Amino acid sequence: MAEATFVRQYRGIRVFLLIGPALVAGVAYLDPGNVASNMTAGAQYGYLLVWVVVLGNLTAWLIQYLSAKLGIVARQSLPEVLGERIRSRRARVAYWLQAELVAMATDVAEVIGGAVALNLLFGWPLVAGGVLAGAVSMLLLVVQGKRGAKPFERIIGLFIVVIAVGFGAGVVIAPPDPVAAATGLVPRFDGTGSVLLAASILGATIMPHAIYAHSALARDRFAEDVEAPGIRRLLTGTRVDVTIALAIAGTVNVVILLLAASTLQGVDGTDSLEGAHAALGTALGPVIATLFALGLLASGLASTSVGAYAGAEIMSGLLRVRIPLLVRRLVTLLPALVILAVGVEPTLALVLSQVVLSFGIPFALVPLVRLTADRTLMGAHVNRRRTTLLATLAALLLIALNVTLVVLLVVGA
Repeated sequence: MAEATFVRQYRGIRVFLLIGPALVAGVAYLDPGNVASNMTAGAQYGYLLVWVVVLGNLTAWLIQYLSAKLGIVARQSLPEVLGERIRSRRARVAYWLQAELVAMATDVAEVIGGAVALNLLFGWPLVAGGVLAGAVSMLLLVVQGKRGAKPFERIIGLFIVVIAVGFGAGVVIAPPDPVAAATGLVPRFDGTGSVLLAASILGATIMPHAIYAHSALARDRFAEDVEAPGIRRLLTGTRVDVTIALAIAGTVNVVILLLAASTLQGVDGTDSLEGAHAALGTALGPVIATLFALGLLASGLASTSVGAYAGAEIMSGLLRVRIPLLVRRLVTLLPALVILAVGVEPTLALVLSQVVLSFGIPFALVPLVRLTADRTLMGAHVNRRRTTLLATLAALLLIALNVTLVVLLVVGA
């Protein structure tokens, strides 16, 4: 009996050693676009949309698990599998173009977030901040390429700690009303504006590059050949990994909304990151405002690094070519720097980037669900029918909400 207990505990320890890829991919749920959406939701509608953040996180769990599962079982990323299955070169290039556009939109949100944070902290010009954010992401990609997955995961993990502290400090100083916060778990809306924000929150929750990246991260981390029992252990560890990663991301996102709801509701100017930072400084003091800016900086730097990793995987998987790192990084970085240079309002650019991202959702979600339900590819680890059904419903919900987001923005323009 004692020996059996030891074996179970040992296996449990080994499962926890598999944690990492989901934490990296989960940074996508803590990017500046999510920060802006959640801050705006809390400042404008109080606790009304807490349930939307929770729903988005639950949906994300299934999608990210399937992405990692594909990388582990097929030993290929989603772009690699699609690169093999899309026979026509023209179709493959067309698919790459939309995925590349999504990668550029991702960089816009993340580089701008980092640039705004550096401006708030040190008064740096936005373009200079954008260049630094891009340089940091490139450096981290070099670390990942030369040192492997684990050092990259540790660095991203440190960023996550800074993000959690930076965005969580405010609710420690000024905790929200727990009863009022609990009412936000009841699904409801309050006019067209709240529907638009809900669609924005959910649309920013599942982003195509997070799906592409997670399959590649799982492949890179577990590249060695394993027998069927080994794959089952990896999938068990992956479920734990995804649960921890999304529990962290979901908690931070809820905290951001609660912070805005408890301290910024009804305050003018909080519809921008700069305005929210200033309002936090007025309401809670300069230390909390500085921690918020540090959290935003870590959010931008970490998420643009993961976005750059996803972009490199998209290009190599679909076009089957390897592009020098500097060239590859500049492809997605330049549009963000141009937007900063011409003076587009940063928060507006963040919102518009989410609209572009919404167009890429079907191209990532639909193939993911289809491929993980393909027995010829997944073998004994093919999705169960109920898993495929839930994933299909989640995909349809997210696609519908992203279409709603686009329609509401067009109508309101």
